Amino acid sequence: METADTAVLSAGRQVVATELSGLQSLVDNFDPAFAEVVNWLADCRGKVFVSGAGTSGAMAHRMAHLLSVCGTPALALQPADALHGTMGAVAAGDILIAISRGGKSAEINELCDRVRQRGAKAIALTSNPDSPLTRVVDLVVILPTDDQIDPGGVIAMGSTLVVGAWGDALATVLMRVRGYSWDEMLFTHPLGAVGEETHDLAPLDPLIA
Repeated sequence: METADTAVLSAGRQVVATELSGLQSLVDNFDPAFAEVVNWLADCRGKVFVSGAGTSGAMAHRMAHLLSVCGTPALALQPADALHGTMGAVAAGDILIAISRGGKSAEINELCDRVRQRGAKAIALTSNPDSPLTRVVDLVVILPTDDQIDPGGVIAMGSTLVVGAWGDALATVLMRVRGYSWDEMLFTHPLGAVGEETHDLAPLDPLIA
C-alpha cells in the first residue's frame, strides 16, 4: 500500500521526468536558426538585449546574465518599462531577443515592432510559429514544447526550462566562438565560490561561426 510520503515522492519524480522529456525534445528538434542567432550575436557591434514578460521575464534576466558571464555583453530589458521610455537605450545595430511562448504578449510584440523601427534586429523565441510575434521580428526560433510539460498547460515551468537550456547553449557556444577564456570570465566574476577558483581549467575547444 502506498504511503503518503511515497505518493509525494512519486508525484515529485513525475514532474521532473515530465520536464526532462521537454528538454529531450529540444535536443531532438534543435532549430537550425540557432546557428543564425550565434552568427548574429558574434557579429553584433551594438548592444544585446533580452526581454520577456512574467516568467519569461525571469528567464530573460537569466539569459542576459549568462550571456554576459560567457563574454557576450547583454542586458535584460523589461518590456513595460521599455514602452515607458527605456526603449531609448535601443539603437540601430542592436539586437533584441524576445521570449514569449505563445507569442501573443502585447507589450513584447509592440516592443519588437518599435525597436526594428529604430534600426535594431529582433529575434523571437517562441513555441507558436503562427503567433503575432513572428510577424514583427527578423528571425524566429521555434522552441519545441507541448502543454504536458507545463502544469495544466498554463503554468510556465517545463517550457521555461527549455528556454533556459537553449540560452545556456547559446551562451556557451558563443563563448567558444569568441575564444573567451576562463581567465577573462573569472576576472568579471571575482566574488563568491566562482571567484575563489584557483585551479587550472581546461580551455574550451574553439568554434568558428
